[in-house]
Amino acid sequence: MSHLGTRTIDCVPQSLLDRISSKRKLDEYDEDQEYPDLVYVKMKRDDFDANYDVKTRVLDTNNQSVSSYTSSSSSTRCIGSSSKTLHFFVRNMSGGNTKVIHANSDDTVESVHEQIRKMTGIPVFEQGLIYRGKQLQMDKTLEDYSIQNDAQLQLVGRMRSTEYPKTWKVVNQLISTICSLCRGERRCANTVIGDVKIFIDMASLFKIRKDNDVSFGHIQIFVSAGAAAALVMMFVSPIAGNKECAEEAIQLFLNPTLDTETKELQTHSVSIILEFCKLLSKTSQDNPLYISCRNTLGTMLETIQVVHRSRCFSYAEASVVIQELFPFVSELGRKVIKGLESSINSPQIAVMSLLGDVRDFNAFLIPLRNAIEDQLGGMGHLPICLTDLRPCYIVELGSLHVIFLEILEKIDECLKKMEIPVSKSTGEIDSLRSGWGQYLSILKALNTLSKLYKGAEENVLSVLRSRQVALNALIRNARRSEDHRWILEHKDLTSFESRRHLTLMLFPELKDEYEHLFEMLIDREHLLAESFEYISKADAKDLHGGGLFMEFKNEEATGPGVLREWFCLVCQAIFNPQNALFLPCEDDNRRFFPNPASDVDPLHLEYFHFCGRIIALSLVHKVQVGIVFDRTFFLQLAGGTVSLEDVRDADPSFYSSCKKILEMDTELLDMDGGLGLTFVRDIEKLGSRKSEELCPGGNNIALNSSNREEYVNLLIQHRFVNSVSNQVREFAEGFSEILCDASMREFFFRSLELKDLDRMLHGSDRAICVEDWKAHTEYNGCKETDSQIIWFWKIVEGMSVEQQRVLLFFWTSVKYLPVEGFGGLQSRLYIYRAPEPHDRLPSAHTCFYRLCLPRYRSEAKMQESLEIITQEHLSCSFGIW
Repeated sequence: MSHLGTRTIDCVPQSLLDRISSKRKLDEYDEDQEYPDLVYVKMKRDDFDANYDVKTRVLDTNNQSVSSYTSSSSSTRCIGSSSKTLHFFVRNMSGGNTKVIHANSDDTVESVHEQIRKMTGIPVFEQGLIYRGKQLQMDKTLEDYSIQNDAQLQLVGRMRSTEYPKTWKVVNQLISTICSLCRGERRCANTVIGDVKIFIDMASLFKIRKDNDVSFGHIQIFVSAGAAAALVMMFVSPIAGNKECAEEAIQLFLNPTLDTETKELQTHSVSIILEFCKLLSKTSQDNPLYISCRNTLGTMLETIQVVHRSRCFSYAEASVVIQELFPFVSELGRKVIKGLESSINSPQIAVMSLLGDVRDFNAFLIPLRNAIEDQLGGMGHLPICLTDLRPCYIVELGSLHVIFLEILEKIDECLKKMEIPVSKSTGEIDSLRSGWGQYLSILKALNTLSKLYKGAEENVLSVLRSRQVALNALIRNARRSEDHRWILEHKDLTSFESRRHLTLMLFPELKDEYEHLFEMLIDREHLLAESFEYISKADAKDLHGGGLFMEFKNEEATGPGVLREWFCLVCQAIFNPQNALFLPCEDDNRRFFPNPASDVDPLHLEYFHFCGRIIALSLVHKVQVGIVFDRTFFLQLAGGTVSLEDVRDADPSFYSSCKKILEMDTELLDMDGGLGLTFVRDIEKLGSRKSEELCPGGNNIALNSSNREEYVNLLIQHRFVNSVSNQVREFAEGFSEILCDASMREFFFRSLELKDLDRMLHGSDRAICVEDWKAHTEYNGCKETDSQIIWFWKIVEGMSVEQQRVLLFFWTSVKYLPVEGFGGLQSRLYIYRAPEPHDRLPSAHTCFYRLCLPRYRSEAKMQESLEIITQEHLSCSFGIW
């Protein structure tokens, strides 16, 4: 955290420069009577305090106003507190100014130390407080020590360690050189760069040794010794060459030349970058160096996210983090508001200029919100009602709420204006599309803030509901590199296309070129068994990114078309009821759920794991495989519960029986004997029948009107959940392994409606439209008006629905069209004039969606040939590639 006030930069006394530039001892600072505005605390060697890292620095007290300080710094302790408010005095043992402290009786001693640090700059670990002859412990409260109003506490210096002699030597040398250069002395400016590089190299060495604590302590010395402030002082120096030298030195912290393993060091340097940001912001918030530092700090915060009580932030409490980060969020919020105002008039230019500000705003906002939630949430004060806040909270949280409302108003105006070009052609909006991504990032920030304030979530949802056209246009253009998972929490506001786009981004991106291909050579006669061997034994990482290469034995065809065919054939085999893995629903044989009796095959659980991988990979490759899941199966994958209405399709007779029990007349159900049912379920498996209790002692619990709901719920749980829990678990694990983040599996399914997954897995359930087919077909070597082409489409129109599907599969290896029809395919279709004799059958290049049609002499001959290739058992063997 910051230990050096900004006044050191604004007005640095020459005598102070003289003092900093002199060599300092590692074990003490002497009092300096020359400068009454500075208080120096003697330090002696002692054991290292395990809770803090060693620091030392020149202390700047600046006679700050106690009242102005406490109004801003004590805010995070007063809300919801019923404890007694105290004011007492802290006197420095070595003399100097007496400080007035305001606190609550239940505040910790550590919070008092933090107040003193804010007022004096003395690091907490260097402070000691004594009252009535006892040194106060950090984790105790003021009440524990019976501290009353007007009490007098003594501030003493805690003894310093010499664990980092080399670090202190480098840092002292750096500060000395900077002070000399700022006085105009002729010194080699390259020494500054050299010392900074040495300091960073030392930190890298600690990191390589896996000694994180030592690395962190080394980093903290840079700030506590005042080296960061010295570099900023040099940056604002009017002496020629100083600014350039200081900027180069500071840039070394922003862009360290570290390898992948040691780049984590930059996260350890967060206190240095934070100090640079705070000090440089006082020079100019438009300064490129300040913006670079702020961008770097934002990147660090994105990695850390929860910074309060983290080592990177010196274990600072949430109250301190709020005060440290709020100025940046406020500054960036105002920049975002200004950028949105400009984008209303000049969207293309202004929106792109928002890029860095919006990114940083989100980066700083998340840890700030986390700190606020930590500070207030535990006391039951979230969401916040501003009228209930104590005055000490109004400044930060009130200002943040104003920023929230202003951004929400501006983004609403932008979305309203955006809805006009959305209706235009693709070419007209291409120039705007790249900038629209910033609108989604701003909406994400508003969603983050809305969790804090009462009524704010409804404010955001109101805007999103009224701007659904613009919202869905934004989502369809969302990029994989951005986190848009928050949108899926409001799936009622999004279209199927939007939900599909966002959920598919949870999978690895398909690449055009692969460093390594996962190759498979499959015998059609043993399709399921050999596919299982390849996929189930593969490392999940080898399946990521879409680098699958598929070839059937003794066939020439290879490429994406063959891969699409393989997906369809494998899924057809997996869900074939004869293989006993899945059962179809009675009323919809496309819809499947796990077979409770699948354990007839000892490898059945491995097959479910394999199936999970296959279904996930088919989604990655956007192949519609012609099957859909039953609602009970879908809900379990989403981590949901299964109700009676959910089992209607899976087992209509079971549903009907349970419904009758629930609706039966009470007197009839409770009469002597009733239905004669107990809490027992009969199970038939492999021709044998056995009974299973629904709960302990269920055999002795008779069904009646008071327990019938429990009976039905237990029956559903055993019939559709418990009986297939192992199968569902294995399928889910296999599916999760293909996601970018395996923990996102339940989120994936919760983000979709069942009908969404139906469309993604099965595709269109409408009959093929021949006119749409024609509209998406182009010709090579022939024309649409040629007699052969006219014959061809006439024959296709006369085919049955199944023959049309088989022809499409032969032509493209696409058996089920996407919901958009032919327009949803990855390419247009092509008919080529084939050079083969007129008596040959058509051939296809499925990878390129190309049908090669010989020049038939008659419509009858063409029809005969097409009827041959549209036989189901023949359509898979004529494709070339």
